Amino acid sequence: MDDSIRAISWEAPEHHHVDKNSDWFWVLGIIAVCGTVAAFFFGNFLFALLILLGAGVMALRAVKPPAVVPFMVGKKGVRVGEKMFTYSALDSYFIDEEDVKGPQLLLKAKSMYLPLIVMPIPEEYMDDIEDILKERLPEEELYEPLGHKLLEMFGF
Repeated sequence: MDDSIRAISWEAPEHHHVDKNSDWFWVLGIIAVCGTVAAFFFGNFLFALLILLGAGVMALRAVKPPAVVPFMVGKKGVRVGEKMFTYSALDSYFIDEEDVKGPQLLLKAKSMYLPLIVMPIPEEYMDDIEDILKERLPEEELYEPLGHKLLEMFGF
């Protein structure tokens, strides 16, 4: 590893954004109305309200473009936005070069509340990032969670 590389920083959108057309909002509205009617039919008014509230939040979140987040991989740990993950808080890493959205760094955390951290990485930094990580963490084949893939499939 080149000892002159102390940290690698870059910025990327917090998630892959897909512009939604009016059909997407119509489908969301129809599903929300059908769910609300079914909840009313079964007398579950609180769940009906929750469905409408959830659909409204989804619609608002769908139009908002993703924020640009700063990322950093350094000698002490990995930073995602303002959150720093020291290497002692991480179990392993994997660089997924085959992802359709581009290379991604997957970090397995020791925390049960945040089991996998997925970060997009620029292709030009892949080797340097791997050089830094392989000295501090074991490499383990990791996969993006099914929940992430389903949300991306539906445009989130």
